[in-house]
Amino acid sequence: MNKKLVALKKQNGIAFVTLNRPDKYNALNYEMFKAIDKTIKNIRKDSEINAVILSGADGNFSSGLDVKAIAKSPSMIAKLLFKWLPGNANLAQRVSIGWQRLPIPVIAVLDGCCFGGGMQIALGADIRIASDDAKLSIMESKWGLVPDMAGLAALRQVMPKDKALQITYSAEVLSAAEALDFGLVTEKSSQPLQRAIELAEQFMTRSPDVNAAIKMSINHSWSASTRRLLSRESLSQVRLLVGKNRIIAANREIKQTEQAYQSRQPWW
Repeated sequence: MNKKLVALKKQNGIAFVTLNRPDKYNALNYEMFKAIDKTIKNIRKDSEINAVILSGADGNFSSGLDVKAIAKSPSMIAKLLFKWLPGNANLAQRVSIGWQRLPIPVIAVLDGCCFGGGMQIALGADIRIASDDAKLSIMESKWGLVPDMAGLAALRQVMPKDKALQITYSAEVLSAAEALDFGLVTEKSSQPLQRAIELAEQFMTRSPDVNAAIKMSINHSWSASTRRLLSRESLSQVRLLVGKNRIIAANREIKQTEQAYQSRQPWW
């Protein structure tokens, strides 16, 4: 991992991942694509990480693709877009969909600008929390391009098609409030990092097996047939029922419920 471009810090089970090219507003060059991809792979291998908080350095998430840097070398473009099979994810797509494929919650903290490729990366997160002054845009059409970094996999799940077409056609820069109204972000907050930490800590009170099953089930079944949904739910539940983390979680909740009954306090 290139620490100069993507910083990774682990604390209390949370991986804090920071896009770190602040002099370019964290614009994405080829080396940063590789660093993000490698970071995702490293997190997947680390069983001590149970949640990810993804952000950008110095008050900006990412201004998008560094077109000038990428355009200098046609070979870099080829490396970004190459794939063995059409249905596989190439490097440009893995930095977005790779977050969805991690079996743990991923929360993006969106400060400052979040444009183009930066917005595509943020769409890979499970939850997006924007600062009150954040600016967001699916900006590719301004450059004569179509969004091709797999962000559509999430975009089609978070907003109606007509709204997705509107903001993609126009490449309009949205305020945090407008982005929330469109469904492009989950929340807006005056303290987005603190809010992200609160959510991550809350999610980590659940069994990691449960979090993995929930993420897999919702991501794969959201647009699938009812038959596939029912099959996937049943298979996930069987795996959970025979796992030790389910017993730990159940015993913890039983204990808390009994204590609440004794003190006549709400158990939830």
